[in-house]
Amino acid sequence: MQKVSFENMPCPIARSLSRVGEWWSMLILRDALNGMTRFDEFQKSLGIVPTMLTRRLTSLAALGLLERHQYSDHPPRYEYVPTQLGRDFRPVLLSLLVWGNRNFAPEGASVVLVDRRTGKEADPALVDRLTGQEIDDVNYGFSSGPAASEATRKKYGESSSARPAGAKRSATRGGRKSQVKGRVSVLP
Repeated sequence: MQKVSFENMPCPIARSLSRVGEWWSMLILRDALNGMTRFDEFQKSLGIVPTMLTRRLTSLAALGLLERHQYSDHPPRYEYVPTQLGRDFRPVLLSLLVWGNRNFAPEGASVVLVDRRTGKEADPALVDRLTGQEIDDVNYGFSSGPAASEATRKKYGESSSARPAGAKRSATRGGRKSQVKGRVSVLP
């Protein structure tokens, strides 16, 4: 069986999964985005074996999601701090948190997102930054982007001639007709 390399696929979801698709990576990023920086903190939080943690931290640093800083010379010790690329992963983790609480927590949520100023539970949603509207499957859908291949354009039912950036097109999904506008943004 031939191994698939996601990082060479034109799909942005596949490319993203090639970098963070291994579940330990996502949990390490979760902890790093919550302020953990040191090897022993990650190990205690996750219960992960040291060799696996070393591999995952090394990989996340090599991919540019974490930055490694030495804080001790003897013995050499490092801390791992999220880069901007790593911080950009936060909305993905928040979406997984909401999805997991909604669908896989029959006993109720064990972790929630709260507003630090008020202490009240937040209700995160994906929104279009341009309109402020919540992104749903009725009003929003996938479309090929400016760098799309002919195969991708066909996949989304578009002609081979490139559409102008931001141009609207009609898309039918699940029997519903919706207008799709160029770019869609996620949580700030």
